[in-house]
Amino acid sequence: MGQEFFINSQELEAKIRQLLPSQGGAGAGFDLSASTQIVPIIDLTESAEGSNVRADLQTALSHTNTTGFFIQNQTTTITSTTGYFRIFGTTTLLSNTTTAPKTSLLINDGATVKEMYQFTGYQTTDVGIVSASFDFVVFMKAGDSLQGISTTTSAKIQGTVRQIADINGVLTAP
Repeated sequence: MGQEFFINSQELEAKIRQLLPSQGGAGAGFDLSASTQIVPIIDLTESAEGSNVRADLQTALSHTNTTGFFIQNQTTTITSTTGYFRIFGTTTLLSNTTTAPKTSLLINDGATVKEMYQFTGYQTTDVGIVSASFDFVVFMKAGDSLQGISTTTSAKIQGTVRQIADINGVLTAP
């Protein structure tokens, strides 16, 4: 059997009344020194791990945690590190008379390829430029590589990648 301890602290009672108005002052509240047992609660959130920075701020961009990339007329591996990554940027296509320009972002696991994003232009004699932005989060497991593909010199992908959490979901420092 566990022991029951009672806390008789005016400061603690005042704080409980402030944070839980229904428990103090108006009406029948609890008397901490006589009737309520305090049960410890273990906080397993990221804030309890030593950081008091909100999760959205922990995904902020900085000079040290981002990697830029530029892809034109080639296939480039953007990252092959495990974890969660935010990838964002723009893709620009110039109309081309010989072939339709195309850009893709994909995950390659060594056996299969999954396209995450694709932007395709038209084969035309009209001169024109089209551009689109992208911004999404990908999960990279062991053996995966995040790749960007530009099929012609008329197709460009430019962007930034930032690891926001490791493979276990632990946020990385900004």
